[in-house]
Amino acid sequence: MFIAMNRFKVLEASEAAFEDVWKNRDSSLKEMPGFVEFRLLRGPSNAEEGYTLYASHTIWRSHEDFVAWTKSENFRNAHKNAGQNRGLYKGPPVFEGFTAVEGA
Repeated sequence: MFIAMNRFKVLEASEAAFEDVWKNRDSSLKEMPGFVEFRLLRGPSNAEEGYTLYASHTIWRSHEDFVAWTKSENFRNAHKNAGQNRGLYKGPPVFEGFTAVEGA
């Protein structure tokens, strides 16, 4: 199993707009071989730095399935307008990928 996460620092007062982008996106993840599950996670707010932490969280059957997604036309279509929402973020998203440790 492979878990892919992108962390987003969403500017204070932009949380609803950020969530709407994700709720209304045209996702084709379910069409991809090896896709298991997607979640958008809302984390803590950091009032001092002016953002709320979010993470997109996808579970894939394997790292290879995830890599195939990143090279697919579906991936390109899903991310083609991502730059339009740049004003919602404090910096770029940060990717983290994890392979599950079997038996642990």
